[in-house]
Amino acid sequence: MNNGLVNAIIAYIMWGILPLYWKLFNDVPAGEILSHRVVWSFVFMGILVAVQRRWGDMKRIAANRSHLLSLAASGLLIAVNWLIFIWAVNNGHVVETSLGYYLNPLLNVLLAVVFLHEKPNRGQWLAIAIAGAAVLIIAIDYGRFPWVAISLAVSFGLYGLAKKKTVQDASVGLLSETAVVLPIALGYWIYLAAAGESTAWTLSPSMFIGLLLSGVVTALPLLFFARAAARMSLSALGFVQYIGPTIMLFLSIFVFKESVSPVLLVGFALIWTALIVYAISSVRGSKLAKAS
Repeated sequence: MNNGLVNAIIAYIMWGILPLYWKLFNDVPAGEILSHRVVWSFVFMGILVAVQRRWGDMKRIAANRSHLLSLAASGLLIAVNWLIFIWAVNNGHVVETSLGYYLNPLLNVLLAVVFLHEKPNRGQWLAIAIAGAAVLIIAIDYGRFPWVAISLAVSFGLYGLAKKKTVQDASVGLLSETAVVLPIALGYWIYLAAAGESTAWTLSPSMFIGLLLSGVVTALPLLFFARAAARMSLSALGFVQYIGPTIMLFLSIFVFKESVSPVLLVGFALIWTALIVYAISSVRGSKLAKAS
């Protein structure tokens, strides 16, 4: 448990400080950054899987059509999530990225109801209602729908749902997912080169090396998370996951100097209230299930 907790904290701290890394490439378009993230993640994970001698697992995935379809869906969904996140960070919407990942566990409850036919308890429904009110307040304050936050929450929630269809080791799973979108990333490289619009290749050597490391930056927190998930209960892991969006929120306010209105703070306060209600009701539900 202690080892799992340490791994979980490391994973969520790394995810929380990711905006600092993507800000380094502020002059590179989000789509081009994404293509490099996909390619170098595939390269890094390919090396890791080779070292682990897990190519047999890859062959078994390739031979299973249902696994291939699930991995294709999860690969496309995580690529969409990455693209929105990178664009949001480099266009001054880190507050919204934080909101999106706060909303994610509550959205997961709705997805479980719709797709897995699970039945939330009254406390969980109350948490969802409070979160819905918060999103409405934030949308009114923004003067627009908070599409970045909702898109991040929906894409990551659906990604988790797709992952449930095929349980794979973290390294094999990420390699498979990046392999799905690798042709699109390479095709985009060819398009940019033909159009003379490639930006990443004109970066200084030190900056380009930093971009090469996007594969490592992507893979490491996922590997730490996988180790944590194997050693911790889902409820315990759920509490730790708020480290990431909390770090993002503090970065947006104190480092990136994004404006946060009083109404937005009220919206976040409602989200935190919803998360507390959700956590308490989930723990109580778990205890009642064990007692019965």
